[in-house]
Amino acid sequence: MRTPKRQKKKPSRGGRQAAAAKGRVFTLAEVARELGGEVFGDPATRLTGLAPLERAADGDLSWVADARRAKGAAASHAGALLVSDREAAGGKPGVLVKNPAAAMAAFSERLFPPSRPKPGVERGAFVSPKARLGKGVAIAAGASVAAGARIGDRTILHPGARVGEDATVGADCVLYPNAVVRDRCAVGDRCILHAGAVIGADGFGYVWDGEAQRKIPQRGIVRLEDDVEIGANSAVDRATFGETVVGRGTKIDNLVQIGHNCVVAEHVILCAQVGLAGSSRVGRRAVLAGQVGVNDHVTIGEGAVMTGQTGVTADAPAGAVLSGVPEMPHRQWLRSSALFARLPELSRRLEDLARRLERLEKGGGG
Repeated sequence: MRTPKRQKKKPSRGGRQAAAAKGRVFTLAEVARELGGEVFGDPATRLTGLAPLERAADGDLSWVADARRAKGAAASHAGALLVSDREAAGGKPGVLVKNPAAAMAAFSERLFPPSRPKPGVERGAFVSPKARLGKGVAIAAGASVAAGARIGDRTILHPGARVGEDATVGADCVLYPNAVVRDRCAVGDRCILHAGAVIGADGFGYVWDGEAQRKIPQRGIVRLEDDVEIGANSAVDRATFGETVVGRGTKIDNLVQIGHNCVVAEHVILCAQVGLAGSSRVGRRAVLAGQVGVNDHVTIGEGAVMTGQTGVTADAPAGAVLSGVPEMPHRQWLRSSALFARLPELSRRLEDLARRLERLEKGGGG
């Protein structure tokens, strides 16, 4: 007798993302208590996971980030919502909070805390006897800590992570596989370096000596302040002299390049493939979208926004929203882009007018 094939269990409407966030059962009342929010609907509503609106299932808690997402709330299968306005919930139960997206992040962190390796140095790791380790540090096999390095309490080094000579890494940091903090560089507390991030590679400095490109020694360091996150395969180059600085709370995406002697202020966002040339400066809470390029010695003011693929060639004032190459005010760039699409038509019309004008000048009439 042939054994019937085992059927694959169909995923819930929440899909993979919701399934990945499944945990213990919790109620709407617990959510409100954890977040300091106000329940509307049944406080005993039982939930089992977290998911975005379009993928949420009946047992999932979701959130409405802003007014534009409110239409999706009514169509969503979510069991309950985090909202800043009851009207945005589309008739579903939920919790009123000031900032739904931030509240969801906070609740997710509390409900599904990341796993931590056991403290200690695994066999196969190398830690110099001249290094100093704080309490509760976890160093995986394949990681290395050089002489004179200092590692703060509860910091985690995954396989292949490297902390160089006389470098400092603060408390509660995570260095993922193959993240590198090179010699003498300093990393603050609660920083995250994703896989392949390099802090303190040599700055790109050369001078033509008449026969060849001569390397300029890069003697400075990189200093990351507290709560900085560096994405996978991103690089922050050491200064020629002094420091390359990334300010407190700044978040840097994957594949970002920060050149030598740059200063990036607090709470900046740098999206994927941003490139900052040497000695450029980025002001507090500025946002540089994907593939923005910034010339050397250029300053971007506080709160400025550079949209995707902007080429910044001159100083940008505080609060500016710029686009294009070279950079221009975003509204001007939108008008220019619309005009660019019409250039073939306008060119034909101009050529036609030129021919007609030529005939008139020759006395041939229109």
